[in-house]
Amino acid sequence: KMARKEGFDESSAYFADDSTFEDDFNDEDFAFDDLDDDDDIPDFGSQPGLSMDERIAAAKSDQAKGRVSVPKSLDTFSEEVSFDELKKLGFRREANPFGSDETPRRAKFQILTGSMTCPACGSDFQDTDEMKPGYLPPDKFETQVKLKQIEDIQRQQEKDNSDEWSPEDEVDWLLRQSGVEGQDDSSSIDIDALADEMGLDLEELAKKKVICKRCHGLQNFGTVEKNLRPGWTDEPTLSQEQFRKLLMPLQNKVAVIIALVDLFDFSGSVLPELDKIAGHNPVILAANKADLLPSEMGHVRAENWVRRELEYLDVNSIANIGGAVRLVSCKTGYGISALMEKAQSLAEEKECDIYVVGAANAGKSTLVNYLLDEDGASKKNGKMRAGNANKWKGSVTTSPLPGTTLQFIKVDLSGGKVLYDTPGLLVPGCLTERLTPEELKIVVPKKRVEPVTFRIQAGKCALVGGLARVELIGDCKPFLFTFFVANEIKLHLTSSLKADDFISSHVGKLLTPPLEPGQARLEEIGEFEYHEIEVQGEGWKQAAADITLRGLGWVAVTGAGRAKVRIGVPKGIGVSLRPPLMPFDVWETTAKYTGGRSVRKSGKSRTGKRRKGVGRN
Repeated sequence: KMARKEGFDESSAYFADDSTFEDDFNDEDFAFDDLDDDDDIPDFGSQPGLSMDERIAAAKSDQAKGRVSVPKSLDTFSEEVSFDELKKLGFRREANPFGSDETPRRAKFQILTGSMTCPACGSDFQDTDEMKPGYLPPDKFETQVKLKQIEDIQRQQEKDNSDEWSPEDEVDWLLRQSGVEGQDDSSSIDIDALADEMGLDLEELAKKKVICKRCHGLQNFGTVEKNLRPGWTDEPTLSQEQFRKLLMPLQNKVAVIIALVDLFDFSGSVLPELDKIAGHNPVILAANKADLLPSEMGHVRAENWVRRELEYLDVNSIANIGGAVRLVSCKTGYGISALMEKAQSLAEEKECDIYVVGAANAGKSTLVNYLLDEDGASKKNGKMRAGNANKWKGSVTTSPLPGTTLQFIKVDLSGGKVLYDTPGLLVPGCLTERLTPEELKIVVPKKRVEPVTFRIQAGKCALVGGLARVELIGDCKPFLFTFFVANEIKLHLTSSLKADDFISSHVGKLLTPPLEPGQARLEEIGEFEYHEIEVQGEGWKQAAADITLRGLGWVAVTGAGRAKVRIGVPKGIGVSLRPPLMPFDVWETTAKYTGGRSVRKSGKSRTGKRRKGVGRN
């Protein structure tokens, strides 16, 4: 009865008479011919010709020396056997020989997840049109299709072995078990054998990260075809409407929003539709590129200024429960730990995922890459290639070009939470949308900005490369104008009457950006339009206001009395007036103009070397 209760039946039972049980029981009746002996198992201890005392002594010696003695034949085998022969026996190379985790004998190939999606920009792979996102050469695309088949089988096997099934999972399993057409049973498929049959080396493929042609050009050369750049093409998948369709549903789901803005180009990176995207979800506004601010700028002062500017711009979502402002640098990692601790805490509390949103080129993908490689272990020293050269596996595409991410990119965080990198939206009136990759490398600051202050009197103007002109008009007294732009942009002081002729003669050469052919590029960017702004001075000890040039930087105005300023920028580029971000730093940056170049007030830098002027003029 006990046997039947455990599932046994009479076909596998042997019945003996109780009185003669021991006599009738024959061990040979229960011998199994298919049992292997242990002849093929290496014997590490019993070496032929050694007595028990000698074997004990050898074991003690091995223990003292931290080794294991083996027969000479096994030593010879280990020296002569190849890795391929061991691989056929099922051995795998240890992923981390000095770590605490061991590589499984038959490890599951988790790297296959998303084999038909570019991990760098989120686009679906395709092999039909090189001028569309996601393109792969046909041979590489065929490999990814095969990997997708293996991925589907692996995912199904994992689901079958899971302890948690939904009703749909149960129905699917029953259909596959019943042999219904179109419902193949994949539970018995050997993934490694299938890969060998397809001609795939999963271990080698796991070492590489396949990305689309567009991302390859951006990562390795910093360039992209015009018809693959958002804002420069009519391709529907690269349109702002498509990106907004991806982001707008966030307002109807529970989520934590990290809104990234560029502190150096604040007005050009705050999304006008941020409140609509966030809904009632908590918004952590991360002001990026804090490392590029001058060293004299206090971060507490900058954070308070950000809050005031958001209020002025009528951005109210940071007032949602859980909202906050954080200064960060996605490049150096400053403030990232505190930012993610705050975001993950909110995600745990609300049991939801985290979404990183923001304007194109605000630094969202740089943040994701920092998180993927936070320990810096895989980053290598040395000069990087053109573009951003995202060399470590798993990185997403970053570039000075706006709009590199095209779909949601999923990043698994510890604790079962997920972070999504999202496509950036183009803010209207931003100059960076009109510049070439080479020009963007000049305009987008990569190092700490060294502001320059000019004393400008009525009838004079300062040229910001060939992209903007700032002049004092009317009968105003002289004012100080402090330029916060990338160090590589060339600044030039000249007469307002001669400015147009000077730009025509020297744009692309003495005045950059734009680059050669200067005049032709200037025409492509757009003819100048002019804005007149009045600023009431607050005295010579502090700046009265900042004039922002969207996508280029800003100019702080300092002086006494009323200044009437005329700003010339390409048509459609945003110009605005705001409270000064750095009101007290004007005298630290004063320069004099010698007619050929600008020279800072201090003849030497902090390192003791003589400065070569401003903007390399």
